[in-house]
Amino acid sequence: MSSLITTIRSKFLQAIRSVNPQGRWKILVVDDYSQKLLGSVLKQFDILEENVTLIESISSYREPQQFEAVYMLMPTTQNVDRIIKDFSNDRQQYIGAHLFFTEGLPEPLFERLTSSPAEPFLRGLQELFINFWAVEAQTFSLNSPGLFFNIYSPPRNDASFKTARSCLEEELRFVSKTITNLCITMNEFPYIRYHLPTHHLPLGPLQPHAQTRAPPPTEGSGRWRTNLARGDVARAYEAADTEFVTKLLAFMVQQNLDEHKRVNPDFPKPSDPPRPRGTLIITDRAMDAVAPLIHEFTYQAMCNDLLPIEDGTKYTYKFQSSLGTFEDKTATLSDADTVWTTVRHMHMREAIDKLMADFNKFMEENAGFKGEGAASLNDMKDMLANLPQYQEQREKFSLHLNMAQECMTIFEKDKLSLVANVEQCCATGLTAEGKSPKTLVEEMVPLLDNRDIINPNKVRMVALYIMYRDGVPDEDRRRLYQHARLSMPEQDAVNSLLHLGMRITRGPTDKDTKKKLKQKSSQEEEYELSRYKPLLRTVVEDHVNNKLDTSLFPYVKDAPSATTTSASSRPPSTPTTSLRSAKPSWHKAVRLNAPVDSRQRVIVFVAGGMTCSEIRECYALSGSLNKDIYIGSTHTITPRQFIDDLKVLELGGVGSRAIPNGISLNAAHQSYQDYYDEKYFTPDPPSPQRQTLTVQKDIGSSFRSGKLSKPSPSSPYAVSSTSVNSFGTAGEKEEKKKKKKGLFHF
Repeated sequence: MSSLITTIRSKFLQAIRSVNPQGRWKILVVDDYSQKLLGSVLKQFDILEENVTLIESISSYREPQQFEAVYMLMPTTQNVDRIIKDFSNDRQQYIGAHLFFTEGLPEPLFERLTSSPAEPFLRGLQELFINFWAVEAQTFSLNSPGLFFNIYSPPRNDASFKTARSCLEEELRFVSKTITNLCITMNEFPYIRYHLPTHHLPLGPLQPHAQTRAPPPTEGSGRWRTNLARGDVARAYEAADTEFVTKLLAFMVQQNLDEHKRVNPDFPKPSDPPRPRGTLIITDRAMDAVAPLIHEFTYQAMCNDLLPIEDGTKYTYKFQSSLGTFEDKTATLSDADTVWTTVRHMHMREAIDKLMADFNKFMEENAGFKGEGAASLNDMKDMLANLPQYQEQREKFSLHLNMAQECMTIFEKDKLSLVANVEQCCATGLTAEGKSPKTLVEEMVPLLDNRDIINPNKVRMVALYIMYRDGVPDEDRRRLYQHARLSMPEQDAVNSLLHLGMRITRGPTDKDTKKKLKQKSSQEEEYELSRYKPLLRTVVEDHVNNKLDTSLFPYVKDAPSATTTSASSRPPSTPTTSLRSAKPSWHKAVRLNAPVDSRQRVIVFVAGGMTCSEIRECYALSGSLNKDIYIGSTHTITPRQFIDDLKVLELGGVGSRAIPNGISLNAAHQSYQDYYDEKYFTPDPPSPQRQTLTVQKDIGSSFRSGKLSKPSPSSPYAVSSTSVNSFGTAGEKEEKKKKKKGLFHF
């Protein structure tokens, strides 16, 4: 199964390697955003190994260089103008320019380039389609938490419905382009399915409103029984009732892929052995509001829930050195940490057992160790302090035993065994014995009254109970808030479930909401406090087993039953020359030579945030269903973040961490390119001073002597030309200095 991180890394490296100037050395030019994408999968040392002498920021002042340059940029109007400026008005910044854009370059910008003074210096152009964040091997993200408010926040007043909807559609266009990038990068032209809820109307700016829906049909037209006879006016009016965010997004992705295939008829390229056509399933956070609220006790989910982990990757902890002193250390939790990838999807109890078993094995394999092995986490801690010679492995074990110990301390202190039991009964509708929970209120109210239980956990219990009861009378809800002593923002968090399609208030005559999608009871052995499985698991399992209701998850265009046979027997199309490769001197993309796996793919996208539990299920189902399952979202959410976002959902995100000023109240842009240019805008620096130019010459001389320059810590680019400090560690830079010393003689 191909890793998304490895795939992105390979595409970056192959782009750089495809440029082989006569003088061997080349310069890499990046903008602020492409530099971050590069830095997420490559270190500075990796880039310099590819005969790159210098990494420059296109937004900084740069001295002309006698090298060819590799431009790795976002396809913005601003960047295209900067490229043209590099080769205009008797200026020649580099000997030649090889252009690589992170995603598709619009035709008007391509024409602007080819008709500009820079055209004679352009050696090639390639679109990489890699503008998405590969978070894990099977997980991708847009890193756009603010989209939660664009999707679900209700417009502030009746007059703002039209503006809010146009802004949302603009954001969804960007999301669809990102999903398209993923499909193109994976060489996948998938079937597309989307969640079509039956128990609530569209949410947020998409809710039916006179400002945004078509005019109603004339009186009397409703007497026609057939849909065809009722006419276009009636159908257009009723269409607003099914314009869910998932449907809009699915149709946009289909349109993007169809357009890409029109321009590139050989997409997707045939694989050897042949791979069955995959499926993209688009759903959203409203499909399952239980998953982000319930306590999970698998290692990754529990750590992100209970510990102060920044952005799901950065964790600061106390590390005991070989001298016995404690120091603060910040660790990165990523796929590069083999201990993390081994235990992250295990139940905490199994993870601790695994850590201790691996630790004792590590002890046995290293000579000079005396003792009988570790019997507890504290034993491990003491023994690690006496192993100075195995620094890297010590740090990994120290990190994870620290995290596991912290989680278990919080578990005991916050009485999570009692809290989680109530949550599981609410989420599954059953007790651990498989019976209906008759005494749920009697168990929950003492916990709500208990001052030892923190309020965020009370919010989670109350919210799950209200969803379990499909709404409660207003007086009962007020009493629950009173027992829990919830603040007004915390009450707002529970009330905001209304904007995710949940019913929170229930009258005496209200009937139960009929939901077609329900959790299935699991046949596997399970822990009492981990009985609930995210609904996404049911969706993926039913899809693979051809049991997923097509009225609940319709296909946008093709359905496998109708097209699988013809598609598999169709001969590969003859590739045609596109406009971008029409000029003979412009090189073609380098073909990937990596071995191709033949398992069918399922790509899941959750608009509005995905949880650690949903990520775990996709990994687990990849093995049990024998499919390559990938999951992506606008962002990854933790229970703490979800509650904080619910508190300000009705305010449009004002005061949130993602967008403190709230979603924009301005009208949508004139074109998608205007939106894109604003999103990736980087200001030009002030004109260089004489002192800056002097420093630049010194930097040039340092490269000629084989020494890498070091930027100031205040900026990723110290001056106009510098190595990107954020890519590598000091040790790697030192190693690079030794390798390159004496090679720069021009």
